[in-house]
Amino acid sequence: MNILIVKTSAIGDVTHTMPALNCLRQQFPDAHITWLVEEAASDLVVGHPAVDRVLVSKRQEWVQEFRAGHWLGAIRKFSHFVGLVRERKYDLVIDFQGLLKSGLWVWLSGGKRRVGFGRGMQHAECSYIFLNERIPAVDMEIHALDRGLLLLKAIGVTCTDVFFNFPVTERLRTKIRDLLIGQGFQQKTTPLVVINPQTTWQTKLWYPERFSQVADRLAARGCFVVFTGGPADQDVVQEIQDGMVNPSLNLAGKSTLKELAALYDQADVLISTDTGPMHIGAAMGTPVVALFGPTAPWRTGPYGEQHRVLRSGISCSPCFKRQCPRAHVKECMEAISVDQVVDAAMTVLADRLAGEGVVNP
Repeated sequence: MNILIVKTSAIGDVTHTMPALNCLRQQFPDAHITWLVEEAASDLVVGHPAVDRVLVSKRQEWVQEFRAGHWLGAIRKFSHFVGLVRERKYDLVIDFQGLLKSGLWVWLSGGKRRVGFGRGMQHAECSYIFLNERIPAVDMEIHALDRGLLLLKAIGVTCTDVFFNFPVTERLRTKIRDLLIGQGFQQKTTPLVVINPQTTWQTKLWYPERFSQVADRLAARGCFVVFTGGPADQDVVQEIQDGMVNPSLNLAGKSTLKELAALYDQADVLISTDTGPMHIGAAMGTPVVALFGPTAPWRTGPYGEQHRVLRSGISCSPCFKRQCPRAHVKECMEAISVDQVVDAAMTVLADRLAGEGVVNP
């Protein structure tokens, strides 16, 4: 049996689909499973033990070439990739994304059964027109990860366990551990706190000076503080560090997604805005202190019971808007205080470190 999973982006969405992948592998242990994913999130999937083949779409590159006037080259690359997708005859193609771009790949795959949610899903962009097996829409207030499992359940694949089985090797864990120790981290006596402060939506952002205060107060209590983020986040993280008295480590833009996962796996707590790395941390089993404003944690929050979500609960939240429509910009995020974040992190550390027999900071 040949199965194609279509979940192209983004980091959090791809992470949320891993339990469904594992369920498919359990149900069809001898199947050949292919995952079609875009380049930015491909590091999450490549090497996963439940995947036989990863097809990496370079959609952003093709679009850039086309806009730059190199349309013939872009078309050739796109056509070549379509050929790669169609090399295998798929018995089952599942659209876990539910967007126009994913629906197009489902259709181009030529698969026998093309499955996904039908009409009625929010933001689906009519992707259901590319399906020949449409599953009735489910409530968007259900967590994104669970919606994927409900899609499988509708076609007879029942998932009894939710696990990610993230493709992080012991060699990579050792590499990250050695890096931290080389920077002064005392593994057996020092709590490791990782802070991921940035995200792409302006309305999801907290304030650099507040992250500085949080990091300083945790460092003053004996924690080793590490910042993460993408290459575009380096300047903001540097600004946060410049506002601190105590030392910290800046790894923003210096790690792959797998290295990020290996770091989060060793962390005692991850403090994060609502962004992709937050979900990687949750997938690794690390307790997350998540800062939520314009989005809904019950839809896309860190999955699991061990996390702490901080949100203001003001009447207009969640609005799901990238720009704040109110005169007071980002009121939902501003209402989250430094004390709340520090207290949540310390509570997580007290529970986690006490359970491991480590003296609390």
